[in-house]
Amino acid sequence: MIPHPSRFFAPGTLWPAILRQAERARHSGALQPIETGTVLIDDGGVRFQVRQVSSLARKPVPTQAPHRATADPFLPHDPELFVADVGPAHLALLNKFHVIDHHLLIVTRAFVPQETLLDLADFAALFACLAEFDGLGFYNGGTVAGASQPHKHLQVVPLAGLGGTPPMVPLLDAAPASGTHPHVRRAPGLAFAHAYAPLTTLLPPERMARVALARYRELLEAVGIEARATEAGNLQSAPYNLLVFPRGMLLVRRAAEHVAGLSVNALAYAGSLFVRDAAQLTAVATLGPMAVLRQAAAPDDGHA
Repeated sequence: MIPHPSRFFAPGTLWPAILRQAERARHSGALQPIETGTVLIDDGGVRFQVRQVSSLARKPVPTQAPHRATADPFLPHDPELFVADVGPAHLALLNKFHVIDHHLLIVTRAFVPQETLLDLADFAALFACLAEFDGLGFYNGGTVAGASQPHKHLQVVPLAGLGGTPPMVPLLDAAPASGTHPHVRRAPGLAFAHAYAPLTTLLPPERMARVALARYRELLEAVGIEARATEAGNLQSAPYNLLVFPRGMLLVRRAAEHVAGLSVNALAYAGSLFVRDAAQLTAVATLGPMAVLRQAAAPDDGHA
């Protein structure tokens, strides 16, 4: 069942609420942006955005390259970062240490392990938010996939923060259909375990959530990830990243969290990488961003 609509924010109110709360949180110090400069690197038909920290005054390791959490920051959450209720199971918070402005976290109210597979309530909350502004949704499935918190949370960043269209989108849009799974495609330029499914943007959020859940399960199957039933719920059999673009969903099976000391999360597979210093930038430029993505992902078995 889709969560009862009474716990969702009124249509048209989320983005203004994000702007208002971000302004308040900046003034109070609850919101601490990480200043970066951006370098563009062309590789494999993608113009990658590589962000390098330009100021470490507020926090040495931003959320995009997170340290391991020792306490749950979502229980209780910081009221200064609260934006809105998103159904009975989720709430929307601002990301305290962010590289991209207005970075939103969609967090389960009760503790749920991050390795639990996404369900209809998760997608309902995600698409309710995506219907309010142009954004990229993503999920880091486990620590190997770049998750810094064990408490289940999805994330959304405005497309404006990625320059409008995420760099990976043209490559994905050109991906041919697969013969094995009717809705699943593989991009020839991505030499690692991945699967992509186009989405229509003409459906209402409730319908989008159901369609996305079905596609998500097909993507998991295509890269060989299964559900493992436990007392905590259905857990993933392998780490992965999920990205929800305006016109499709990309799922990447992961094998390593770090490449050359660089923490790799879902945004890297959108074409946006984060480095802490000049040495990491040099490593990315030397290896090539595509090689970084390939080394962090599971090998391509060719069966998507």
